[in-house]
Amino acid sequence: MSTTPIIKLASAGLSLDRDGRRFAHVPNIEIGAGQSVALTGASGSGKTTALMAFAGIRPPASGSVTIEGIDPWRLGTRARDRLRGRRVGLVFQSFYLVDALSVGANVRLAARCAGNPLHDAGRLTNLLERLGLSAVRERRADRISHGQAQRVAVARALMNKPAVILADEPTSALDDANTEALLKLLIESAAIEQAALIIATHDRRVLSAVNRVVEMEALS
Repeated sequence: MSTTPIIKLASAGLSLDRDGRRFAHVPNIEIGAGQSVALTGASGSGKTTALMAFAGIRPPASGSVTIEGIDPWRLGTRARDRLRGRRVGLVFQSFYLVDALSVGANVRLAARCAGNPLHDAGRLTNLLERLGLSAVRERRADRISHGQAQRVAVARALMNKPAVILADEPTSALDDANTEALLKLLIESAAIEQAALIIATHDRRVLSAVNRVVEMEALS
């Protein structure tokens, strides 16, 4: 496993609310290719906010974040969006699937949004098979279960072979068997494709599966 830093967070202070009255401090983090980290802590401790900083969606209030040596906040808006689309795979708690599209079409959206409409059909098929979604490939997203929707969101995040995989509570709606399968897919994908995996979670089942656990704590 390579230890080349893919993502780095240095002395970062995260503003947890719009008026800047609550902050969290994230310890210096360097995550190498193929490595996995869980961010844990109480509700309101800044786990999701940290993911948004890693993704280049929300700037840290202090310190810096870099993706493959690039500080997204030194880029213009379009370049930052392009970096995120091509190098970061995101799994949000709310999923953000398009109800009127099929499961397969929702996963293919990752390639289209990254400016790569010629998706890898073989990769799509493989991801759906490994996540137990082959049977619902052509089903509309509003006609699948919550757990299936969660796995579709994971497949979409992995579609572009990102350098950084960010997942916000990806196992919250899953039973033990599906949790094990999903974590195996995320961790194996990170290892095989030399990506950095960061999971924000309350789920104790995740902690023993990753390389490192980082405890988040709000400062005020």
